[in-house]
Amino acid sequence: MLKTRFTEAFGVEYPIAQGGMQWVGKAQLVAAVANAGALGFITALTQPSPEELAKEIARTRDLTDKPFGVNLTILPTINPPPYAEYRRAIIEGGVKIVETAGYKPQEHIDDFKAHGIKVIHKCTAVRHALSAERMGADAISIDGFECAGHPGEDDIPGLILIPAAADKVKVPMLASGGFADGRGLVAALALGADGVNMGTRFCVTKEAQIPDSFKERMVANDERQTDLIFRTLHNTARVMKNQISQEVVAIERAGGAKFEDVQHLVAGKRGVSAMERGDTDDGIWSAGMVQGLIHDVPTVKELVDRIVAEAEEIIDGRLASMVARLAAAAE
Repeated sequence: MLKTRFTEAFGVEYPIAQGGMQWVGKAQLVAAVANAGALGFITALTQPSPEELAKEIARTRDLTDKPFGVNLTILPTINPPPYAEYRRAIIEGGVKIVETAGYKPQEHIDDFKAHGIKVIHKCTAVRHALSAERMGADAISIDGFECAGHPGEDDIPGLILIPAAADKVKVPMLASGGFADGRGLVAALALGADGVNMGTRFCVTKEAQIPDSFKERMVANDERQTDLIFRTLHNTARVMKNQISQEVVAIERAGGAKFEDVQHLVAGKRGVSAMERGDTDDGIWSAGMVQGLIHDVPTVKELVDRIVAEAEEIIDGRLASMVARLAAAAE
């Protein structure tokens, strides 16, 4: 059994988490992840109001009696969502685990911890991880440059970022960005993490409530099929390469681009509409380089079981035999 500080601290069977994903982190997927022995997160801001979030928490609880959490991403916007009300829905919903991400989480960490809720803070740099640890985060999820969504501005890949963080972070740590199989899980554990956090891979499962066209495109894509947008705006985002992302990149490369120049292309409403229509070339969609490691659309249970079996085979088989050969040679 793969027992780590993460599984022990958060009461899950396997050191695997499904991070919060906008438009994807819903009850059906989250409950499937929980029932498979991993840790799933409802995405709070996918729900249009705190009241709808409360209903989604209740729906998830109807589908599983295993631990699950809620992701709350804090965005530095002019008109922010009613975060205090979303927090209240989480607390009153009896949720015991929260994944925070984004801007200045101190207020949120303090409130959650005052109500006995454990907090995993997601970040993209060692300095941010240490800051969150000082704020009281119970665990860290560290995002390498390979990840979907926002990889930060330092461009440090996981092979360096994970051990660099493990050298300094004292609380349990999840490795995020570029994980899809048992090989990645073993590598993350070897680099000093206590588990892995997967987003794109969980999108390509039967329980993920997104159109099959998106899943099929991610299966067909290789590791080169992402674009980095908003680079010149210092708010880098990694998205699936398509006609819209290429247009955004072209506008930025022309120089002097402001957000207003690309806003019509990247608007959330446009992306939601495209997803509802199954149109993978209209709007932008977060997806990681890990697309190159995704070759099928399994159920969540099939995926989790496969990852765990692969990891155990690598540890008990190939690595154990290497150690045995070294020991025999030393005798």
